[in-house]
Amino acid sequence: MNAISNIWNHPKTTAAGLLISIVTIGGVLSQQGISLGSAGSGTVVSLVSGLAAALLGLLARDPADTTAVSGTTAKLGAWALIALLLPLPFVSGCSGVTVAQDIVNWTPALQSAVATVDSTAAMLAPIDAPIFAAATAGFDAASNLLVAQAKAYLANPSAGVLAQMQAQIVVLQQQVNAALLKAAKIMNPASQQHALTAIQAVATVASAILALVQSISSKVAVAQMSSHAGIKLSAAKPYFDEEKAAATVAAHYGEPVALARVQLAHAESIEVHAGF
Repeated sequence: MNAISNIWNHPKTTAAGLLISIVTIGGVLSQQGISLGSAGSGTVVSLVSGLAAALLGLLARDPADTTAVSGTTAKLGAWALIALLLPLPFVSGCSGVTVAQDIVNWTPALQSAVATVDSTAAMLAPIDAPIFAAATAGFDAASNLLVAQAKAYLANPSAGVLAQMQAQIVVLQQQVNAALLKAAKIMNPASQQHALTAIQAVATVASAILALVQSISSKVAVAQMSSHAGIKLSAAKPYFDEEKAAATVAAHYGEPVALARVQLAHAESIEVHAGF
């Protein structure tokens, strides 16, 4: 118990020591050709080592902060370290069936988010409502088809159904990215905020499902998926509400929001490196 107590009471020191160990061990494993599997366009070892190095940089910030701020930052760093050491729910992808079940588990959140989008047009200024409706017109069909494919995969896990899911999640993700860009051009501040908030909810679930599907897809399949991603994540990212996204993921998996933030950053890194 004393060891656990010391870890929590001195999280910054503990985190720094463990992160240094992770970077060192990662370097040794890489030199020996041990990858522990692929992650995006790289390996699990390189990804974990890179994240550990980045977190070390955060922990090495100027110590002139107040005690309260330092304590909060350190404990968030501890959660980030825990996220490195635990399997990530929506990027580990143990099997196609597990991923398909997780996609089905996201169904209520996805359907609720799409329903909110459907009702949001009535809250916008008359001149903005048609723009929003046109931008989000495909959400219902795309999300319903994706859920149906996930259920079909659970019933019959085949390469053909997986290929359909791979194609369909990219369709939904691209619709969401396009809608965010169009909503950002709405001039009325209130209308724009309502529109972005509604689309953001769908975007969060779409990103989680994309990470799930990507986790069980071959490099060739991921490359084919990303080749159809004309609107890159980097273009839509400025309109994401990362705090709301983390809260959604945390609620879905029953975990702390701080842990969900790191998981989202991990998933985003994988998607960007894959070309999305």
